[in-house]
Amino acid sequence: MMTEDIDKLMAVMATAFDPLYGEAWNRRQVEDALVFGHTYYSLISADGTPATDIAPAVGFTLSRHGFGEEELLLIGVAPEHRQHGLGRILLNWLKQAANKRGAERLLLEMRRGNPAETLYISAGFHPIGVRPNYYHFKTGEHADAITFACDIQP
Repeated sequence: MMTEDIDKLMAVMATAFDPLYGEAWNRRQVEDALVFGHTYYSLISADGTPATDIAPAVGFTLSRHGFGEEELLLIGVAPEHRQHGLGRILLNWLKQAANKRGAERLLLEMRRGNPAETLYISAGFHPIGVRPNYYHFKTGEHADAITFACDIQP
């Protein structure tokens, strides 16, 4: 991963996640994940094409592949670019790329109440497990983590 791509990903990260929930990663976490290999990312521009210097990144995915599965670690779209189908495009790109890497299934985990749940369900994900009170927020409140899976067709 080029430093410029990390810069683009981190710029989206800074706006895409509500600080209340502590879901955003810091630069070191992203860099460390990418060092280990089998971790992949995509950057999307506002027009739904891959981000370039001319078409800046407004969304991203970060995933990790292993043993016939791929886990969506993070997906983010800048708030002003939501509700335009970019999340769905990113998920479709991830499904295609993960399938080429040999994954038969995608996994993800989200906090209960995350508005992205609608996107995940419409993209073919279904809940397969719950971790009670997994997430701890700055307010002292807790939320369950829900694990979702989606079979990938070749």
